[in-house]
Amino acid sequence: MLSWGFRSEGGGPARAPRRAPDTIARMAPTVTLRPVTEADMPVLELIRADPQEATRFGFYGFRTNNAMRREFAETGLLGENGGVLTVIAGGEPVGSVSWHRVQTAPMSFTWNIGIGLLGSARGHGYGTAAQRALVEYLFGYTQANRIEAGTETDNYAEQRALEKAGFTREGVLRGVAFRAGGWRDMVTYSVVRADIADIEERVQPPAAG
Repeated sequence: MLSWGFRSEGGGPARAPRRAPDTIARMAPTVTLRPVTEADMPVLELIRADPQEATRFGFYGFRTNNAMRREFAETGLLGENGGVLTVIAGGEPVGSVSWHRVQTAPMSFTWNIGIGLLGSARGHGYGTAAQRALVEYLFGYTQANRIEAGTETDNYAEQRALEKAGFTREGVLRGVAFRAGGWRDMVTYSVVRADIADIEERVQPPAAG
């Protein structure tokens, strides 16, 4: 089984686009990303369906988890066009990271990533660590040159997490996401391979076993 562990590196009003720092500050949390297991599914379902765990930025109404269950049974939530990995911190599942393919040209694509964490796991640096770990995994094992992410303009915690993880703020998409009765503006972020000059040295094969 793949196990991907990392010692990670790493609100206010809307800001002008700015470049991510060249050096990511060291931070204490260690997270592990691994394929989703049956035992992880209740955590993923809780974050998706519970208003308090999803937070106001992640709750899009009460939804069935049947489709996710079927996909897990068929593919383990891993495929050519995207996937989901469990975030492990302190030996326990605390959330998940995901990615899906966005075609940008006939022979080119980018990954769009997302994250969901239990309420008890927020505020400890796990979000930055997990997203940085996912970036290194995707650059290490797929040929994508660009990874992007988006969050609402007033989700300052996620904006800080993305910037600490090495993403560059690019701009604002107006009225792009419908949630809680209104259309929300989203901030877009990206990281490209050139932003991580030593990616080959940073990405090491998973430990056997």
